[in-house]
This record gives sequence, C-alpha cells and structure tokens, in this order.
Amino acid sequence: MSKCGEFMGQLFFARDAAHREHLRTRSFSQHMALGEFYAAIIGLADTFAEAYQGEYDLIPDFDFISEPVFDIEDELRNQVAWITKNRGEVCPVTDTPLQNIIDEIVGQYRSTLYKLKFLA
Repeated sequence: MSKCGEFMGQLFFARDAAHREHLRTRSFSQHMALGEFYAAIIGLADTFAEAYQGEYDLIPDFDFISEPVFDIEDELRNQVAWITKNRGEVCPVTDTPLQNIIDEIVGQYRSTLYKLKFLA
C-alpha cells in the first residue's frame, strides 16, 4: 500500500474512532471537541485526496482500519507522530499546496488534543 493510501486510512480511522468516543463520553466538553474533530477531519481528508489526485493519480485503494481505541488522546497523538514522520512519503515535501493541507490536518489534531487535555 502506498504511504498516501496509508495516510488516508489513518484519517478515516481517526474519524471513526473520534465519532465512537464522541458518543460514548460522559464529558460534555469531550463530546463537543470530538464532534468538531470528526466533522472537520473528513472534510480535510477529502480536500487532500482531491488535490493529490488533481496533481498525481488516483490514490490506490486503502485499508479501513478497525480496531478498539482505549484512549482517544493517545490515539490522536500517535497519529500526529505518524503523520509528522511520514508526510514526506505521503507526497513530496516540495509540493507545498499538499503539504499545507497536511499542516491543516495536523493543526486540527492539535486543536482537538488541546481541548481534550485542558477543557475536558
């Protein structure tokens, strides 16, 4: 699987995991933060995919990850670390429009992590 496909799989998994936790939490602030995240991340994933495919080619099919998440904050932190480590393999670092969308994606993760850590 390509790194770009793996990246898309990570984003879809993040959306699903956040939505599950959004429905399970008893914390109103966590409920709101995760609701904002899952709504925003799928739009950002779509923006990235369309821009990527407009420049390169269709993203090869990717796996839908389905595994239990025991700590949504840890999961989101781990995904930010994966994105940071692999962004140069997802698309060329010289492709600044796509890298900018990745920056927006990481920004959404970080904003959500702030809300989960300090406002929940």
